[in-house]
Amino acid sequence: MKRVGIIGVGEYLPKKILTNADLKKMVDTSDEWITTRTGIKERRIVSSHEAASDLAINAVKEALKDAGIKPQDLDLIIVATITPDMQFPSTACLVQAAFGAKNAVCFDISAACAGFVYAIIVAQQFIARGTYKNALVVGTEVLSSITDWQDRSTCVLFGDGAGAAVLSEVKSGGILSTYLGSDGSMADLLMLPAGGSRNPATHKTIDKRLHYIKMEGNEMFKSAVKIMTDAAQIAIKQAGLECKDVDLIVPHQANVRILMAMAKKLGLPVSKIYLNIEKYGNMSSASTATALCEAVRAGRIKKGDIILLDAFGAGLVWGACLIKW
Repeated sequence: MKRVGIIGVGEYLPKKILTNADLKKMVDTSDEWITTRTGIKERRIVSSHEAASDLAINAVKEALKDAGIKPQDLDLIIVATITPDMQFPSTACLVQAAFGAKNAVCFDISAACAGFVYAIIVAQQFIARGTYKNALVVGTEVLSSITDWQDRSTCVLFGDGAGAAVLSEVKSGGILSTYLGSDGSMADLLMLPAGGSRNPATHKTIDKRLHYIKMEGNEMFKSAVKIMTDAAQIAIKQAGLECKDVDLIVPHQANVRILMAMAKKLGLPVSKIYLNIEKYGNMSSASTATALCEAVRAGRIKKGDIILLDAFGAGLVWGACLIKW
């Protein structure tokens, strides 16, 4: 089994900023209400001509440059998204075509907010076994396209963005342990009810606003704290380490109160949790991806550091990945 590590990262955030003050003009809310409950101050929103693949392409440019490899060197492209350009073909194939990465096998995965972590772990398997050499993993989302801007309980949460990582064999360090889990019995806590084969688009589904995110916020909050804490502890234990050995946790940015509660349960100072939710809100699969890139760029992650990627999302699904940088 080969050691697998991340050798390059990149991100892209749309230019348009939607602040809490802007939302106050759209729904009955306030900056104080949003900030105290979520930790979010603003989020990014795509322009009229941007789709998930466009965000991904910009993030990938950065990641390839950071990794020092050419598109033709890629053997595998995995895009994690719940807001693809279209149902098919895959967004991964659109990214491949944009770069002329003709040697890469391409597919999308749908694991909601845990998508980037899922994709990292899937890519690791192919490289560790020698099937492929270089893999590109992308988390890209245009959540503004499925957000109900009349629903104040959800519209304050979500934003758009993309992050990317290049994985390859490394001589030392790399991914130390991984953990994935799912519980479909809680699928109704967070979903997009219509648009699939269960409820194809009709006048009725549109009138009922079923093509927008529906969420049971309180139940998701309670589940998230336990799920993210347990996932972190399991991945750390599998590597033969303790929580105190982790230099930085890069989590899914769902709600600052969830992340504070997780830090407390793990016995870690808040300084060991990387946060960018204030600027971007919840970007589903793109949240962990962009947070990882920003942490690297900001010098919060240095060679030899032990970092933990930790995420949960609709499904319910969750995953953790411990890495020696």
